[in-house]
Amino acid sequence: MNLRYATENDIPLLAEFNHQLIEDERAPNPMTVRELARRMAGWFEADYKAVVFETNSTPVAYALFRDAENGIYLRQFYVAREHRRSGIGTSAIRLFRERVVPTDRSLSLEVLSHNEVGIAFWRAVGFHEHAISFRIDPSHG
Repeated sequence: MNLRYATENDIPLLAEFNHQLIEDERAPNPMTVRELARRMAGWFEADYKAVVFETNSTPVAYALFRDAENGIYLRQFYVAREHRRSGIGTSAIRLFRERVVPTDRSLSLEVLSHNEVGIAFWRAVGFHEHAISFRIDPSHG
């Protein structure tokens, strides 16, 4: 597996992967792929970076992240559907930690509370719960 930093040319790919991520985690985000591409471009202009993981020159996963006050914040991580359950995710996170995250920095992320598969994955690769966040949505009073 290879890791490379994404460029603006990768925005269409990242937007499509992001759309699939939203579907898979059942996130309440109605954005289209086109809207996600505009948002991704804005993140690139701000302080976010992304890496694309490839196997045999085929993109199989990506990670979107930024430097945060307390370490590296991993906003999005996605493994293409057809490449899941094959060790790609575990290998990608290992490679990400080795090549992107400085050894003296923590790595944090958020997972939707109903995403049991995601929670199980993050635990399996060594993460532990740090905080629980709560919110009230307008539609739920």
